[in-house]
Amino acid sequence: MSDHRKPVTAPLVSQRKVRDGAEPLVMVTAYDFHSARLADEAGVDLLLVGDSLGMVVQGGDDTLEVTIDDVVYHARSVARARPKALVVADLPWLSYHVSLEETVRNAGRCVREARAGAVKLEGGAKRLSAVRALLDAEIPVMGHLGLTPQSVNALGGFKVQGRSDDAAKRLLEDAHRLEEEGVFALVLECVPADLAAQVTAELKIPTIGIGAGAGTDGQVLVWHDLLGLTPGPLPRFVRRYETLGDRAVDAIRRYAADVKSGAFPSDAESYAVPRPARVKGA
Repeated sequence: MSDHRKPVTAPLVSQRKVRDGAEPLVMVTAYDFHSARLADEAGVDLLLVGDSLGMVVQGGDDTLEVTIDDVVYHARSVARARPKALVVADLPWLSYHVSLEETVRNAGRCVREARAGAVKLEGGAKRLSAVRALLDAEIPVMGHLGLTPQSVNALGGFKVQGRSDDAAKRLLEDAHRLEEEGVFALVLECVPADLAAQVTAELKIPTIGIGAGAGTDGQVLVWHDLLGLTPGPLPRFVRRYETLGDRAVDAIRRYAADVKSGAFPSDAESYAVPRPARVKGA
């Protein structure tokens, strides 16, 4: 079936405020050609090549081992699906912390080599110079406040942010400063729902929540989490829409049983080449 949707761009996303009558934004992570193809066929607005790949693809305990080479590799695979959704590449830890020159170079690789349409970075006031440098290089930037996984050691773990009055005030100030600097959208992760709703109400750019309640302009979930591919307990804000992990194990178990019993492959599933007829006496 042909897809008549227009390609989603950063300027189009920046106009998607629910209070103005827009539909909520739908963002999901994607890490390869097939996850991008399927998510785009489902009609999502944004595909985030998240540094969450360090946990759900590479099996790490956090995102800190992910490199810019990792992100470029996975973003390139996602972009090869030619999605109508906007591809956003997550800048990993230390890819935008050392110098502005290196920040622009790393983000530029996401655009030039991987064909991403935008990048995302974490942090508030201390990242304004990085945001400014990227925008000067004509690279659209998405912000990220609240629980910023790259700061897991500084935060003391994966904890809800913005609970105290002072923390909430700082987050709100950071959100305004990022908007003033020119980010086209803002992810709010693991913050109280009332704070996320307040940020959303005060900003002109859209907010995309994860564990931030229903008062944002959109939502994002990790591909593996929503499809039930992630083992073990999940954060309470995650909703599983399928149990593909269990179904995959069952399918592979049945395949293994058929191989061991001789039921697979059958003659119909083999590319049998007829043997030449034997000559009598040979």
